[in-house]
Amino acid sequence: MSYLDNIRTFARVYDLGSMSAAARDQRVSPAVASARIAQLEAHLGVRLFQRTTRTLKPTEQGRLFYDGALKVLDALEAAEAAVTHVTQSPRGTLFVSAPLGVGRRLVASLVPKFKAAYPLIDVRLRLSDRKIDLAAEGLDVAIFLGQPEDSTLKIRKIADCPRVLCAAPDYIARRGNPANGAALVAEAHDCLNLRFPGAPEYRWTLQTENGPERYSVSGPFESDDGDVLTAWALDGHGIVLKPVFEISDHLASGALVPVATATPPLEVQLAMLYTHRRYQDPKARLFIDFMAKRIAERLPI
Repeated sequence: MSYLDNIRTFARVYDLGSMSAAARDQRVSPAVASARIAQLEAHLGVRLFQRTTRTLKPTEQGRLFYDGALKVLDALEAAEAAVTHVTQSPRGTLFVSAPLGVGRRLVASLVPKFKAAYPLIDVRLRLSDRKIDLAAEGLDVAIFLGQPEDSTLKIRKIADCPRVLCAAPDYIARRGNPANGAALVAEAHDCLNLRFPGAPEYRWTLQTENGPERYSVSGPFESDDGDVLTAWALDGHGIVLKPVFEISDHLASGALVPVATATPPLEVQLAMLYTHRRYQDPKARLFIDFMAKRIAERLPI
């Protein structure tokens, strides 16, 4: 085991707060990850983490060492980027995240095409509808629907995506087709919400004659997986708010029907997020340019 591998593993354990999660991230066994930390602690002569059966927290020495370790890893990454920029042969691993619907429908099949174009670059794609923290999760690029809360991130916009409120014909036959957002609330329609731990109360922002207005909606089912919401809507369990590209086939077949059309949802931005430092890495820049063009081509006009 190299000293540099030990530092890399330490940084991932610190970021993820878990030895097993860091081991999966590094593609090693938990035993190897633990051995790397033990070697690093033996070399430094200090404890870097306080461990119990349930928790793992950095010590004061661990927090101090983390700041220095990041500088070392950043400097190494910058040096590697400079070399690959000169040789025009970018190599290494990219960590990328995307929402489930975007990842499955627009991104996943493009990853092998990117790999074919740049065979020395590996891509680790993580799909999740929860909010992502680029820095904490060690991501190079996050593909994103909406508006990021972190204003320090760089944004490469792909497109503004239209969205629609829709439901299955069975639901409409049973509960009626609400005319607008006010009817959604007044008639207590079953709304299928995308929720994740820590999410605020859910509101749908709809376009009205007076501009955008927010409506507090609720229903019997919630999930942190957008495709689960679509499945529930198809089975007649309620109304769902979706980007059109995710359900265009269902709309075309009539399996889902637009509702509350007098107050449509606002369009949502599809973009890629990254830090300024990440964009200096040639492999990240290549991925961003490659995906931005091809994802836009796949979106319905």
